[in-house]
Amino acid sequence: MALEGSLKDFGLADILQLIFFQRKTGVLNLDGRIDKIRLSFIEGYIVGAESKKRTEENRLGKVLIKKGLLTEEELQALLEEQQQSNLKLGNFLVKNKIVKKEDIEEIIVSQIKETIIQIFNWKEGTYEFTPQAIPVDQGVPISIDTQHLLMEGLRIVDEWTLIEGKITIDTVFVKKPYDVSELTEEEREILLLVDGDNDVSTIIDISGKDDFTVSKTLVSLIEKGAIEAKEAVPVVTDLYPAEGKKPSVQYQYLPAFAIAAAVIISILSVFFQSGDVLKRFRTSQAIDELRFRVAAYKFEKGFYPDALQTIAKKTDPWGNPYIYRANDYSFLILSSGPDGKEGTEDDIY
Repeated sequence: MALEGSLKDFGLADILQLIFFQRKTGVLNLDGRIDKIRLSFIEGYIVGAESKKRTEENRLGKVLIKKGLLTEEELQALLEEQQQSNLKLGNFLVKNKIVKKEDIEEIIVSQIKETIIQIFNWKEGTYEFTPQAIPVDQGVPISIDTQHLLMEGLRIVDEWTLIEGKITIDTVFVKKPYDVSELTEEEREILLLVDGDNDVSTIIDISGKDDFTVSKTLVSLIEKGAIEAKEAVPVVTDLYPAEGKKPSVQYQYLPAFAIAAAVIISILSVFFQSGDVLKRFRTSQAIDELRFRVAAYKFEKGFYPDALQTIAKKTDPWGNPYIYRANDYSFLILSSGPDGKEGTEDDIY
């Protein structure tokens, strides 16, 4: 049975821990707003990562050129041969003794980590883990400790909160007079891509580095005074009419609209935080959590639990036990709601 759900309810950290501690082998597909990621596991260890947005061949080739292991011309010629061989680029280069196996392993491991770490910052998306046999790559075998990567990912999530307050994906920067000798090699590389036209997203793509590394480097350049955000072109509006000109209707009544909106929001906020509305919201969250636990139980044991008490002793906010039914193929969890009677309009699924 596949383990699936929403990243809003259960983040990547929870999913990776489940796969690692249960030593699962299979494929985890993650579908987000900006990318689709496919992770492969053998006995709980990560052995591969594929991104729809950035293919392994493109990223590996850029790194090989940057490290001086191949030239642009050599890479293009080798890519044509590699496509005919039906081998991955890394395996093709190692098999033909063009690049050392150790160099390819180091680059691929780094790329897998970069691919996975960016997912820790996803706020929305879906996941699906399917148990299946994963062939071992004999040419360039990779095995990454999921727990170590998990700890690194959680650390980066904390740092992301600081980065997000300073730049966005579409921010454009311009250079300022600065002594580049005081910059690190990585900072100088990113600084070369700052030209007043490239936004953060473009710089990430050109550099071949992951989102976090580029964003963190740009923040460092800001703090050192080497770059600054390009000022947006001001949009001229008629917010301040010339003297003697009567304000347009939409601006004349704007303060009244703002006050009315604030009052409505305030009333809705009080209403939402009171009575059954908040209880129903909490019940929906609890049911989502119970669904995940039941799916995880089936994932581990091969069958659904006989009763919810097997995995969690919970009652809904009205003090009633959650209703649970299961057969060999599916299960159902619901709350009977405020009236405590199943089959009425206030049932919550």
